[in-house]
Amino acid sequence: MEHDLQQEGKFTYLEKGEGTPIVILHGLMGGLSNFGGVVNYFPERGYKILIPELPLYNMSLLKTSVGTFAKYLKDFIEFKGYSEVILLGNSLGGHIALLCTKMYPELVKGLVITGSSGLYENAMGESYPRRGDYEFIKKKAQNVFYDPEVATKEIVDEVYYTVGDRNKLVKTLAIAKSAIRHNMAKDLPKMQTPTCIIWGRNDNVTPPDVAIDFNKLLPDSDLYWIDECGHAAMMEHPDTFNELLFEWLQKRSF
Repeated sequence: MEHDLQQEGKFTYLEKGEGTPIVILHGLMGGLSNFGGVVNYFPERGYKILIPELPLYNMSLLKTSVGTFAKYLKDFIEFKGYSEVILLGNSLGGHIALLCTKMYPELVKGLVITGSSGLYENAMGESYPRRGDYEFIKKKAQNVFYDPEVATKEIVDEVYYTVGDRNKLVKTLAIAKSAIRHNMAKDLPKMQTPTCIIWGRNDNVTPPDVAIDFNKLLPDSDLYWIDECGHAAMMEHPDTFNELLFEWLQKRSF
């Protein structure tokens, strides 16, 4: 997927398919490849998939926040010339999608969140990531999934090098603190955008109670569960995730 990236202006992104645009937001430690299953499934069914690379480590420390990324997302949607899109976000990406929907509801006709922050998350367990401790990082990466084997060496290595880069680690902690500050419990009841919530029943990062709270607080939402599934449903059970999402899009006539 890395070879398919386009660069225009300040945006680097993946684009595939034609039809209703679905803009995907990756998480803090996740990349565009986490959504490989979605990218392969939806363009054949009348949807255009767009995944912008979020500038998580490129902003100044003062601007490294969920709010800044929500504005960046709005700029991307407008740059591409869309009047309305469907947003799909995992983890931090879900939080950015939620905040963008709150700030610019006219741009978002449908919202999909999976393992999203915004209410509560258990980001790295009880402690911050330890630089230079590969086994610690490996254990934390495996904890993201129900099946630890999904945390391949490539995934663990990427997290390890991110945490090992002092600049990226400082920005990672700044983003985590910003996510906590941007708690959306009071905002959600005012958000009328149709929302699909797809959640792993075994999510250790954003536990199932978080999905239940999202579903209670959002006025127009549908909650779907995936069994034997952790924090990144679209990676661990891509077929089930795609089927549930496609079913919801059809039900909502998107």
